[in-house]
Amino acid sequence: MEVIKLEKVSKRFFLQQEKTFKEFLPAFFRGGAWAKPLWALKNVSFSVKKGETLGIIGRNGSGKSTTLKLIAGVMSPTKGKITVRGRVSPLIELGAGFHPELTGRENIYLNGSILGMKRAEIDKKFKSIVDFSELHEFVDTPVKRYSSGMYMRLGFSIAVHVDPEILLVDEVFAVGDIAFQEKCLKRMQELKNKGVTIVFVSHSMEAIRQHCDWSVLLDMGKVIRSGDVEKVIAAYQASLS
Repeated sequence: MEVIKLEKVSKRFFLQQEKTFKEFLPAFFRGGAWAKPLWALKNVSFSVKKGETLGIIGRNGSGKSTTLKLIAGVMSPTKGKITVRGRVSPLIELGAGFHPELTGRENIYLNGSILGMKRAEIDKKFKSIVDFSELHEFVDTPVKRYSSGMYMRLGFSIAVHVDPEILLVDEVFAVGDIAFQEKCLKRMQELKNKGVTIVFVSHSMEAIRQHCDWSVLLDMGKVIRSGDVEKVIAAYQASLS
């Protein structure tokens, strides 16, 4: 069964050309363009079946993170249609859903609530979330004092305790230490074995090889190749050279 389906999806942003109000006013009264359109995705189509792990690869700015945000429902497509079936747990940006002035403990409840968990459910899983994150000494410290690695630890720990049907993971492991990265990848494999659908964005080709059933290569917002992991990686590496 397809749990994620993108049908001819495009996403447009606008880049403001005039940087200051003083620059904006003359352009406005002249009727000139003050914002330049940027198509982050162009006519992207693919579908993911239940229990599959999809790896999305490509250069920086190719549209990978935009794709995950659209699947997560953080933003809507400019054109096309997206269908998502199942409880989604997104880990698509460090610190997303966290309030910097609140402690780690308070942010566990805040972020868990945002992801659809009831307070009783968070109470039950609180110890397990802290244990997995290994942030026992810092759980009552405001997260504004956390390092990027600590943000990643707490965010990933909450995300995998939501009991997701769909897990979205952007390139967040780059800020963690190697031991914790391995721990996260092992947990992702456990979720995969339980039938959780995973969409995984990474610059680590080894991680894509080890954990993904198939892959999609994006470049300048377009799908360049999809399918067999090794063939997609080879196409990516060829494009880099």
